[in-house]
Amino acid sequence: MAVFKVLVVDDEPGIRSGTRRILQNFRVDYPFMDEHVEFEILEAGSGEEGIEVLEYIKNQHYDILVVMITSYASLELAVKATRDGAYDFIPKPFTPQELRGSLENITKQLFLKRMTQKLNKEGKQIRFQFLSVLSHELKAPLNALEGYVRMIQERQLGEDITAYDDVLERLTARINGMRTLILDLLDFTKIETGKPTQRNQQVDLKHVARTSMDTVRPYAIQKDVKVLLCVPEDIVIEADAGEMEIIFNNLLSNAVKYNKDGGRVDVSIRQDENRVEIKVADTGIGMEADEAARLFKDFVRIKNPKTRNITGSGLGLSIVKKIIDLYDGEIKVESQPDAGSTFTVLLPKRK
Repeated sequence: MAVFKVLVVDDEPGIRSGTRRILQNFRVDYPFMDEHVEFEILEAGSGEEGIEVLEYIKNQHYDILVVMITSYASLELAVKATRDGAYDFIPKPFTPQELRGSLENITKQLFLKRMTQKLNKEGKQIRFQFLSVLSHELKAPLNALEGYVRMIQERQLGEDITAYDDVLERLTARINGMRTLILDLLDFTKIETGKPTQRNQQVDLKHVARTSMDTVRPYAIQKDVKVLLCVPEDIVIEADAGEMEIIFNNLLSNAVKYNKDGGRVDVSIRQDENRVEIKVADTGIGMEADEAARLFKDFVRIKNPKTRNITGSGLGLSIVKKIIDLYDGEIKVESQPDAGSTFTVLLPKRK
């Protein structure tokens, strides 16, 4: 949890106390933030002229965003204030939702501002890789999407809507690939820009594995790949549930994606006194030893005639390896061409 301080400056005690009540139990939690934000409310009964305060804050380069609460009569002043540095203004009388909405936007802007500053200081190489991969990997699917949409707009296959089923299926596949790429890049940069904030708790790995199996099931059905789970007992470890889900999602989706039609994926979880072993074995296309040796490096994709039509970011297994390293764990792979691959993950039960 992060705490942002909110200073309420108003000569009307009712405005100050009302603002405190509205924000008393309010919290902001965006999916892209590591933790939710709550607010500590401070009050002041008066201040200097608003424009002078804004100029002072601007000149001092404070990490502050200002919202003005103003009456309709001073709307012109509020507009001028936004030009001079105020982030937003709220007209009186305001609703609780208007105030909370403004705080939500301020929280998002401060988070993005601080993330940008951190990248400027620490992440030049990461930013370069991020932008390079993003521009390269999104260019081709965007061009394809444009082509598919034009085909539909121009009715190039005629007026029968069923004639476009294959086009729509390809379009959907491209969109899913772009979504996966963006999520992978977000996970990657979150880890690379500093050790992520972990919310450690008791995590039931059987539950996480079943959730991931539900996620890959539509694709497995499409390829006629059976995904089976063997967990002889409840297995609980101290970990971040989101990170465990990233591990299972990547391993299972790869096991299906690189499998053969009509293939099989076996997921097993075992434990001893100190650690847990996770195995994901598939009957897929497999790989050579030199390919397996490069598998966990950043932005690496195995390219050969068998993978030519398989899309990916080259980041999934790299992210998995980085997460496992945070737990002082281990991941290894055994693979044979045309016989399949087996990934083994070893994690301590307690951090």
